Amino acid sequence: MLLILHANTDQTSAPYQQLIQYLNKLPGVEHRIHDVQGSEQRLTEIYLIGNTSALNKDEIESFEVVERVIRISDEFRILGRHKDANRASGFDYQGLHFDQDTFHLFAGLCAVDNPDHVEQMMRVLQRNGQVCTRMGAYKPRTSPYAFQGHGKSCLPWVFDLAGKYGIRVIAMEVTHESHVEEINEALERTGRPTGVMLQIGTRNTQNFELLKAVGRQRTYPVLLKRGFGITLMESLNAAEYLASEGNSNVIFCLRGMKTDGGKPHRNMVDFAHVPVVKRLTRMPVCIDPSHSVGSRDRCPDGILDVAHVTAQGIVAGANMVLVDFHPHPEKALVDGPQALLLSELERYIEDIQLTREMYAKRVELWNRGDISA
Repeated sequence: MLLILHANTDQTSAPYQQLIQYLNKLPGVEHRIHDVQGSEQRLTEIYLIGNTSALNKDEIESFEVVERVIRISDEFRILGRHKDANRASGFDYQGLHFDQDTFHLFAGLCAVDNPDHVEQMMRVLQRNGQVCTRMGAYKPRTSPYAFQGHGKSCLPWVFDLAGKYGIRVIAMEVTHESHVEEINEALERTGRPTGVMLQIGTRNTQNFELLKAVGRQRTYPVLLKRGFGITLMESLNAAEYLASEGNSNVIFCLRGMKTDGGKPHRNMVDFAHVPVVKRLTRMPVCIDPSHSVGSRDRCPDGILDVAHVTAQGIVAGANMVLVDFHPHPEKALVDGPQALLLSELERYIEDIQLTREMYAKRVELWNRGDISA
């Protein structure tokens, strides 16, 4: 059962405390409180977990602070839609809004290698009006002998450079809960010149203890990548793990499925699931064309496979793109063969804008009132 309170409910007020006292007395039912802070108002949702079938919906709605009560039967209790279009969706972070209608580009280095390459990347992002990037400091690798990332040693200068070039949010993978604290300490030492979106990689989609630990912190939003060898529903449940621990500021990322059926691409592109995730949940949906394609191959029409795949995801309604660029892909320490050139960023952005315009036209077309239900 889900309780939606009136906007900006004062949690120190007597009416709110009366509701909490009531909920504390319910036998076999626990409650979890989730706050969504928007630019203009704070919305509070309370999830009742346990034997809620016998609870009186009208009685709960009679409390002064309760706007409405929704019975939940769906698996995704917190992140699911539950057939209620009026529920708050999305979140604000670092002055940016993320929801199923917005769009953000996170272009950058799959793995941080040296300050010069990071600065070149951020400089070209600034020149093209971009305020987000991706920078990998912790890199889980298939081989134990491959480069594992510079870790916490690179964080201070990465954050300083982000502040210098106006980068507001960096998508950065974490593989252990200690990495969250390292990121927090480095941001604090550098004066918090930027923000971080914690990324859970495809190998850790079912690392449930990591999911719980990252979900318990509410400072940073989370980008969760789909597991490369599990079902979509299993991956969506991984996102629910994050939300069930308290952090519902989650973006779901499609990055391709590991199967020989996807060859010659690195993975089978799964961007047809963009509208599925948006229909089942309230999460914004990201696509990762770089790890889906895995190369810089170009079609006879002159367009890169990565650009074609990006367009497929955006025209299906993707809200975010996570894509690899590098000043010198041949020198990249991780995934150089799939990184685009800095000189290609401007054209890539223009291509994205064209595709977003096409998506907007498709939405307008299918929402015209001339088709009977």
